[in-house]
Amino acid sequence: MAVDLIRYDLLVQDALRGVVRKVLTDAVREGLPGEHHFYITFRTHAPGVRLSAAMREQYPDEMTIILQHQFWDLSVNEQAFEVGLSFKGVPEILRIPFDAVTGFFDPSVRFALKFELEDEAVEAGANDTDTPDQGRPDGAVPLLVASESPAQGSSTAAGSSESSSLPAPEEAKVVSIDAFRKKT
Repeated sequence: MAVDLIRYDLLVQDALRGVVRKVLTDAVREGLPGEHHFYITFRTHAPGVRLSAAMREQYPDEMTIILQHQFWDLSVNEQAFEVGLSFKGVPEILRIPFDAVTGFFDPSVRFALKFELEDEAVEAGANDTDTPDQGRPDGAVPLLVASESPAQGSSTAAGSSESSSLPAPEEAKVVSIDAFRKKT
């Protein structure tokens, strides 16, 4: 198999992050339409993330925020978004680069995106050789996930003092980059 010097896997992920950027930009202009609301998971230690020391200590690796009823000052640019949220009654302004986002979920329409970390993609060499990706037995790079049922697991922080699980697909259809590769 030829070496993928273009890195289509990273280009597709960047395009999908553009979906998140567009949805948030529209929310800034028009508010959240209908029942739409968003769970956004991000790496708290990623470059460019602005988060209080207390929140970073509570969520040292990954955090999920919910944009639904109690958020303010949402702003979006090409690289990142900022949003005000209250955590246990303490207001905080978060800055989250789109490169730090690892998941996006709109439970109102059961739409989810899951992003592979770019540093892991580079280390794994997702498209470099005939050997499958080390993270998945089938060699697929998970990109787009859609499901109707929530799963248990991730920590969620939002405008309340409670923590809950991020609704994530249990029986999900995974569309991988391998699905788009030309078969030889």
